[in-house]
Amino acid sequence: MNDNELASRIETLEIRLMHQEATIEALTRTLLQQEQLVNAQSAAIERLEAMIRGLSSTHDALPGEEPPPPHY
Repeated sequence: MNDNELASRIETLEIRLMHQEATIEALTRTLLQQEQLVNAQSAAIERLEAMIRGLSSTHDALPGEEPPPPHY
């Protein structure tokens, strides 16, 4: 293997490494965005669950139904 072939192989490896680093950076950005989205969705779900719990505790009876008397 002569110097030109070795230099060409090293250059090819450096180019591949640069592409891999760029891909890893893009994947990292995407992963961070997905994490933020999941966190926002989790918070929204928690708020909705709290709202549903609040509604169900104040409206246990169906519309038009009266709760039974206390002695029932």
